[in-house]
Amino acid sequence: MNMVRLEQILGAGQVKQNVCLAPYTSFRIGGPADVMVHPHNVEQLQAVLAYCQEENIPWFLLGKGSNLLVNDEGFRGVIILPEGEFAQVEVVECEITAGCSVSLARIAREALDHELTGFEFAAGIPGTLGGGVYMNAGAYGGEMCQVLKSITYLDVNGVHTIAPEDAQLGYRTSRFMQEGGIVLKATIGLQPGKREEILAKVQELAVQRKSKQPLEYPSAGSMFKRPEGYFAGKLIQDAGLRGFSVGDAQVSEKHCGFVVNVGKASAAEVKELVYQVSQKVYETFGVRIWPEVRFLAPTGLKPLLELEE
Repeated sequence: MNMVRLEQILGAGQVKQNVCLAPYTSFRIGGPADVMVHPHNVEQLQAVLAYCQEENIPWFLLGKGSNLLVNDEGFRGVIILPEGEFAQVEVVECEITAGCSVSLARIAREALDHELTGFEFAAGIPGTLGGGVYMNAGAYGGEMCQVLKSITYLDVNGVHTIAPEDAQLGYRTSRFMQEGGIVLKATIGLQPGKREEILAKVQELAVQRKSKQPLEYPSAGSMFKRPEGYFAGKLIQDAGLRGFSVGDAQVSEKHCGFVVNVGKASAAEVKELVYQVSQKVYETFGVRIWPEVRFLAPTGLKPLLELEE
């Protein structure tokens, strides 16, 4: 890989080699990436993508790594971790415009500071705005699709801004997940509220989250999508899998919908656990549960759960 060219594009200090990815994920699992770069604006990002395309080098855009399992061998390409203008926030009246690298928690704090209500549900989601839009993240009855006003994204044809209804936002999915494209920024529309009421709601949800979720261990958040008509965690619990483990990867004893890293779990252990849990639930109830967590293989995203049937 041409480090000189990448440094010419990004500047000194913005290109790193052989970077362990485990600290960049909430699971604390994953091998090294060949290269990590930090573009500060759209022009730099486009130049990096053009270079990767020209040289046929795999690339992956990383946010907070909160819904991601990185394989043990790492990534044989370029990890893109946007900074600069991608980490900016602007508040105008009842709208918050934020870059893809801004955490959902920070947006929730901005909403509180400006006495805007409607984003309390996302205050505890450990991800970025870009990932939140990409996955249509949600919690406690709220989803990103309910608050988005516009989305700006980049694809092979340039930069575009669309309305949320054109983003095909569904349960943990979007057009970006299906068709590609990088979310650059988005505008969120909220309503005027009272600071004490907004804060009380955020604190109430934080208490619920702490009491029900295994925040004391590294995880990628909720591991499985909710199957229609069921709750994944309840199915796993009723299949007798509470606390089930493969190595240091364990079905949480606090919430069976979570897989936690109780020590030095490997990605291989997590994959095997997910497979066994899915198989056991299917054999017991005839319901297939699928992971919502993404799996980064050495050359790009691959299914976390692969079945022969």
